[in-house]
Amino acid sequence: MSQNAHVFLTTMCLSVAIYIIQTYAIDKGTYLKHREAILNKERMEITGGEIALSADESKVNQILMTFKIKEIEYGKQNNLFPPAMHFFKAKPLIEKSDVFRIIKAMPKGAALHLHDVSLCDIDWLIKNASYLPHVYVCQEEGASMRLHYFDKPATDCYWTPLKDWRSKYGKDVVDQWLLGNMTLLVDDPVKAYPNIDAVWKKFLDTLGVADGLIFYAPIYKAYYYQALQEFYDDNVQYIEVRTLLSNVYELNGTIHDKEWVLKAYIDTLHQFMKDHPDFSGSKTIYSNTRFIEPSAVQDDINLSIKFRNKYPDHFAGYDLVGQEDPGFPLTYYLDQLLSPSQMSPPVDLPYFFHAGETDWYGTAVDINIIDALLLNTSRIGHGYAINKHPEALRMARESNTPIEVNPISNQVLGLVTDLRNHPASSLMGEGFPMVISSDDPGVWGARALSYDFYEAFMGLGGEFADLKTLKKLAIDSLHYSAMNLAEKQDAMRLWQKKWDMFIQSMLQEYGNLIK
Repeated sequence: MSQNAHVFLTTMCLSVAIYIIQTYAIDKGTYLKHREAILNKERMEITGGEIALSADESKVNQILMTFKIKEIEYGKQNNLFPPAMHFFKAKPLIEKSDVFRIIKAMPKGAALHLHDVSLCDIDWLIKNASYLPHVYVCQEEGASMRLHYFDKPATDCYWTPLKDWRSKYGKDVVDQWLLGNMTLLVDDPVKAYPNIDAVWKKFLDTLGVADGLIFYAPIYKAYYYQALQEFYDDNVQYIEVRTLLSNVYELNGTIHDKEWVLKAYIDTLHQFMKDHPDFSGSKTIYSNTRFIEPSAVQDDINLSIKFRNKYPDHFAGYDLVGQEDPGFPLTYYLDQLLSPSQMSPPVDLPYFFHAGETDWYGTAVDINIIDALLLNTSRIGHGYAINKHPEALRMARESNTPIEVNPISNQVLGLVTDLRNHPASSLMGEGFPMVISSDDPGVWGARALSYDFYEAFMGLGGEFADLKTLKKLAIDSLHYSAMNLAEKQDAMRLWQKKWDMFIQSMLQEYGNLIK
């Protein structure tokens, strides 16, 4: 039978079935049986629906879902459901959540979509970097604040020792002022950031302020170590970081190049893994902004190939980052991005493209998703607009290319207000390949990964998502990582050990709640 004939007969059978249901009376029991079959099918299709839980896992699932349904019902009755609220307002509620406590304790695998200058809790940066000697501040009217370490201050700005400001205004006042300049945190985010362009402008300003502290050589390695520590403490065992490999400077003005920066990452990771043997590691993805000229992208490609060959265990690939709407589309750099495949012999340079981080439809920006897939991207960063492109959905499914979902980022940066309406909700409902990450947690005070897991579980997953969904997301985060096969196998063994311990700890803590 031809495919067309099969489709025709299937359609006819469905039409006849609907006709019978609509035309002839059926008993309530039969109706409810059909209804339950449909719901069971949907429960099986959601992310993790195919996973079979052990007896102990089922008990923990019962505990988890008791808390989840209780929180959902409270949210309905009091109009206080965290995923439906701006994160800045929802965060205190999330931190009181029993579901959040369980998610924090859960081994979450990997965080695969992170950026280098927004990894850490900003409070740590303020307390550990801004109190060092030689920190100067410049705040000119109409310009963003600047911070820098000097032996002798430059003359391009009216640089003032930061300690003088603390003496004059008090350290708490200055620290709060620094926090306001290095994060997006405000009392009324809707008023402060009325549109996407406004929040992106402030977002980029915050990163620029933090740069002056982070890219000081004595701080740089300590900052990355602290980032690894925060994710480790949040029960994340592996991370991948997009980095511009920006120049790092010394007090005397010496500037370190990109390879020095990459080696700093590697050295810091080795020390961290020596101190924490139950950590699976980290890899870097070299990135540049989508506002540069094609010749600069070619330089990046050449450098990436060099680093990929020289540091294969640590260097993962290449990406283009930044606000996507005003930036150049991937096709602007097509010659350069295709160049590795045209070399003799062809070079395999993995890509990890940001694509479709937009509300627009039919523009060069959301069509970036299709180009990312055609360019064989390993993952799609955000992929927020992918639902609008059925061919891209088909391509991603066939190639098993996941989207990197960053719920809080998408909300804070103005793409979606209520996370129940996030496009990834429907994708999770059909088990589309995805991983959950946190993008720039330091800038919105989210710290590591658990806040985004909570928002995904409660908001995107709805009432169908349960422990199986969380387990699947954790496993997939390792599966879709840039680790090689042997590294993934080691990481999975470690994760399974952590998962088994987590299940037993939950039974010990909450076992009295099981009926």
